[in-house]
Amino acid sequence: MKLVKLLAVVCALFFISNTAFSQTTNNKQIKSASIKVKGVTCSGDLKTIAGNVEKLEGVVSCVAEKPGATTKFDVKYDPAVVTEKQIYAAIEDTEGCKDPKDRPYKVKQ
Repeated sequence: MKLVKLLAVVCALFFISNTAFSQTTNNKQIKSASIKVKGVTCSGDLKTIAGNVEKLEGVVSCVAEKPGATTKFDVKYDPAVVTEKQIYAAIEDTEGCKDPKDRPYKVKQ
């Protein structure tokens, strides 16, 4: 009986350690990036930028803090599908809230 309990504990620890140290989705490695963006002035900007980033294949989520001089976006993505440079390009190619022809957002690196 003690051997069965010990085996159950070892299996549980093995499972927990594998899921705690590496976040995977369907055998894909998910990476997180905190991206600072200048030029975000309103909540509409947050939604527009996050929406454009989330349209990229390989991006799992894009969550923003409140708008300010520099706004941080937390992006989770699969680096085998999309690169940080592609995410930066999507941010900087987002149309401005006041003028759709304007591209006011700049990634701060």
